[in-house]
Amino acid sequence: MLFPNSQRFLDSDRNDKMKLQMKTFAAITFLLASSLLGQSQPPQKHPFTFEDMMALKRVGAPVPSPDGKWVVFDCQDVDLAANTKVSHLWVVPASGGESRRLNPTPNHEERPRFSPDGKRLIWTSKATDPTQIWMCDFDSNGGSLVGKPHQVTNISTGADGAIWSPDGKNIVFVSAVYLDCKDDGCNKQRDEDLKKSKVKAKIFSRLFYRHWNAFTEFKRSHLFVIPAGATVEAGVSPAPSPGSQPASASGGPLQKSTMARDLTPGDHDVPPFSLGGQDMYTISPDGQEVAYTSNVDEVEATSTNNEIFVVPISGGAPKKISTSPGSDTTPLYSPDGKYIAWRSQARAGFEADKWRLLVQDRQSGKTRDLTQKFDRSVGSFTWFSDASNGGLFFAAEDNGESPIYALFLDREQPTRGPPLHADDLVWQEKTSTLFITRMSIAAPNEVWRFDLSGETLGGTIEPKPVTHMNDALLLQIDMQPLESFTFKGANNDEVQGFMVKPPGFDPNNKYPLKFLLHGGPQGAWGNSWTYRWNAELFAATGNYVVVMINFHGSTGYGQKFTDSISGDWGGKPYVDLMKGLDYLEKTYPFIDRNREAALGASYGGYMANWLLGHTNRFKCIVSHDGTFNAESAYGTTEELWFMNWEFGGPPWKKRDVYRKWSPHEYAQNFKTPTLVVHGQNDYRLDVSQGFDLFTTLQVLKVPSKMLYFPDEGHWVLKPQNSQLWYKTVNDWVDQWCK
Repeated sequence: MLFPNSQRFLDSDRNDKMKLQMKTFAAITFLLASSLLGQSQPPQKHPFTFEDMMALKRVGAPVPSPDGKWVVFDCQDVDLAANTKVSHLWVVPASGGESRRLNPTPNHEERPRFSPDGKRLIWTSKATDPTQIWMCDFDSNGGSLVGKPHQVTNISTGADGAIWSPDGKNIVFVSAVYLDCKDDGCNKQRDEDLKKSKVKAKIFSRLFYRHWNAFTEFKRSHLFVIPAGATVEAGVSPAPSPGSQPASASGGPLQKSTMARDLTPGDHDVPPFSLGGQDMYTISPDGQEVAYTSNVDEVEATSTNNEIFVVPISGGAPKKISTSPGSDTTPLYSPDGKYIAWRSQARAGFEADKWRLLVQDRQSGKTRDLTQKFDRSVGSFTWFSDASNGGLFFAAEDNGESPIYALFLDREQPTRGPPLHADDLVWQEKTSTLFITRMSIAAPNEVWRFDLSGETLGGTIEPKPVTHMNDALLLQIDMQPLESFTFKGANNDEVQGFMVKPPGFDPNNKYPLKFLLHGGPQGAWGNSWTYRWNAELFAATGNYVVVMINFHGSTGYGQKFTDSISGDWGGKPYVDLMKGLDYLEKTYPFIDRNREAALGASYGGYMANWLLGHTNRFKCIVSHDGTFNAESAYGTTEELWFMNWEFGGPPWKKRDVYRKWSPHEYAQNFKTPTLVVHGQNDYRLDVSQGFDLFTTLQVLKVPSKMLYFPDEGHWVLKPQNSQLWYKTVNDWVDQWCK
């Protein structure tokens, strides 16, 4: 049995008493100690640099082979000089060991997926523009591709997100098409006409006309299906890969080409827009049904009402199986097909509502909330089964971590695993192994595993590393541990914060402070890695103490705590930050209270602007992509449900609320030197917010500078732009705090 004793996954009582104190990533410490054995002198370490960060490999989600021998994953390399990011396919023994490139090609390749029998592999490739699905035979004995990869799709609108049907007969993929086009030739012509036209004007008659960082052109993403042995075309056969002849997965001639069949036609996106994470569609174990996520409300810009639908894989009318007025997403069938689980939010129009885990009996149609008594938000999840019954593993944010929980269908409460930050959960049935990606403040994602066969269970279960893509580099870097502290914030509630000290820290010295403000606002700092606001890099650049506080509204502390920021943007969160700063200055004498800088993006940028009008205790401020004028932000953003929820409605109905919490209303108080950062393609918070703030600062003669990116959106993603961002931000802080 998977869980032969009452202790199940872990001793939950023991975990309930775990202290909040955070420590450096256990694996890095272990590997460092191991590497030093037999050496006369430890290797020389250096402070973390931007170039180090760009040299780190960015490991994707694990894809275990059906026989349990191998794990395939994509991994992104950054070429700073070329200003590029390219992903390649890698393979590693499932038990851990040396990883190696699976397909030696310069092409960008990602999303590998094994056929159910493990004999073939598909993936998304940028060998063509747009991307297409490619396939190759896989040798499980050697863990390698056999023969030449060949192109499976040849659709003008591109193909991505491919998955196999569990019976191995079909492949389902995603492509964005024009609603009024009946065939691929029409789609191709429309795209070519748009690209070649000398007129770049656009005409809108509804929302969404743009979203996040791009104009939609009113295309819709749909799910398409093709037989697994065929190629899909638009009237011509796909071109072979360079230097090869067209071949099937078995090495013979290509089967007759077939047209892809649109499973989800209509004026809606399948799947809806997502920033990543678990797939929002899946196929039943018998291969006969597709479950997918879609929002069919008339005005999507004001709705979060994603729903779960099912449709026969052969085509037909879809059936809605979810009923929540909030978002329902990421459906996943149980291995035996008796159940389907998905994540669900109960409240309409609120993107930060608690994610519940619902399970529906496919025969009776009865749906249960498995997490009714669990006050955390469910993230990535996967099914498991054992000899007696089944259940689900899931990750959930909790006090700066994202541990794994095990939940049986016949239990009301999940049991918690060890403290770690996990994601991308996938269960390997044959070997009773749970694969995850794991990160920390001191290291980016690697693939790890939990061995959960009956023999390995004990009082505790610790994960084991599978990949070691960044170990060699990280062993050369002087990373610092993440330290946790708590204090009494607004309403006398306990609030958690985190600290990272600079390399070579001396408690007898005085250090300037970088006070980071997280976005969301329903987000959180914790024991996790980020390339955009990296605390280790901020600490190492210039020798700063870095502090991050999870103020009211943060996730991982219960839904009541998360809810408390809505309608109170400059209230409790501001009190928490000021009380937290008071606590730091009183508790840690090494913090120089005369050299403190506040830095934030998104809601953190809003809070930076709010601080600008409400306190002069910071030597300087960095405001990135922040709301400055709440009223005008409503009309220039795209996800209107966000503003409607956070401010209680549109400005013409809640003008007093918008003005109360709008930083621009307090411009007469602005005195702190401020760096403004904004991207032209930021459609979440329009670039006009940044220009408005910078203009105001200049008119008021407040020392200020603006860093403007004409080619970035809400985030700075291009490698050299990121390099400029870090340099400009850190130089600005040094100018006022050194």
